[in-house]
Amino acid sequence: MKADIKDRDYMYRLIIGQLFYDGHQQLALNLATAIGCSAQPPPPSDKLFRLVSIAKQFVDDPEPKEKDSVMMMESLSTGLDLEFDADIEPTSPEPSMYETIYLTSHKSPCRASTFNIDGTLLATGSADCSIKILDVERIIAREVRGEVNLTENGPDAQHPVIRTLYDHVDEVNCLAFHPREQILVSGASDFTVKMFDYSKTAVKRAMKTIFEVEPIRTLSFHPGGEFLLVASNHPTLRLYNVETQQCYVCSVPTDQHRDTVMDVNYSENARLYVTGSKDGDVKVWDGISNRCVETFQRAHDGAQISSAAFTRNGKYILTSGLDSIVKLWELSTNRCLIAYTGAGATGAQEYPIHASFNHNEDYVLFPDEKSGSLCSWDARNADRKRLLALGHTAATRTFTHSPTMPAFVTGSDDYRARFWYKKSQ
Repeated sequence: MKADIKDRDYMYRLIIGQLFYDGHQQLALNLATAIGCSAQPPPPSDKLFRLVSIAKQFVDDPEPKEKDSVMMMESLSTGLDLEFDADIEPTSPEPSMYETIYLTSHKSPCRASTFNIDGTLLATGSADCSIKILDVERIIAREVRGEVNLTENGPDAQHPVIRTLYDHVDEVNCLAFHPREQILVSGASDFTVKMFDYSKTAVKRAMKTIFEVEPIRTLSFHPGGEFLLVASNHPTLRLYNVETQQCYVCSVPTDQHRDTVMDVNYSENARLYVTGSKDGDVKVWDGISNRCVETFQRAHDGAQISSAAFTRNGKYILTSGLDSIVKLWELSTNRCLIAYTGAGATGAQEYPIHASFNHNEDYVLFPDEKSGSLCSWDARNADRKRLLALGHTAATRTFTHSPTMPAFVTGSDDYRARFWYKKSQ
């Protein structure tokens, strides 16, 4: 009998999630109130429809098909997927449990940060025109495990900062590691994109330079590494061949944004990329033709878009805006599924900052400018978690989470970059 009640409760939660997903909010809330789960109703989910579709196939054709089951298993992707795991509890540590374990300083505000694809390196860029590359394993070894080797070429042999690069003559605004080679690309207010080969310890200057006509705003590498998307203080997005530096732009001018592109990111399979702009729109582009295939107009009610990025499975886009709201958009239906609210309550946001998932997409994270804290939510149901004081004495201007571990980096106008990590118990 208890199992029957439990199954029925699960069924009702699926129905509520499906009603939310289909846009019937009031019906979903009424049912949630009726069964006593209105305090924390299930998130929007298409799982019930998928289960009904599968069951219908078995009713129509009772003979099991091994090929169909294999295809269904292959469709289950890692990361956030509200179709299949809307009710799964987070398995990763809550972001409020992270601690600062390393701090490095620039001579001017820290404005850019990035991790490489496997999370073993991070880079920070500053208004002092410098770039630092840090070894994440050395940070953890020194600060968490207390491993400092004083015998191999002195104490500096284990110093986390492994490269300091100088070749810009103005503020460094964005950074990106090549997905396959030991190359770091930077964009700055000096109108240049520079490529550094950091495999050579003595080299501090760029091996290649791309000259633009406006300050560089954001960069994104094609997952194969052959191409680089570049956005400057201009509505037109440019695609460069990394080897030849040949430039491509969309053949249809009306596809472009109407104001500066603030963020650009490829999907993991490179079929699409997404842009967010000062004009308030989010655009999805075909990765082959460079044509705009979808536009979310006034995605944040007209507010400037600060960031836009795909989930790992490419089904959703996470955006943030100067309205201090973070939104999750579903590509298949072209609509906002979840809004993560609560940031910005202590004052209006002035500077753009990126929202991000943690490494396994359990949580959504977003620095609140005025309070100086990190806001976080359960990615599946927007349940707000405890705040984390970021410890900076000025506005946080860059925020990047590691793709592989419970760690992130923050950079601030107080000239400092902080490395945060959740130590294992």
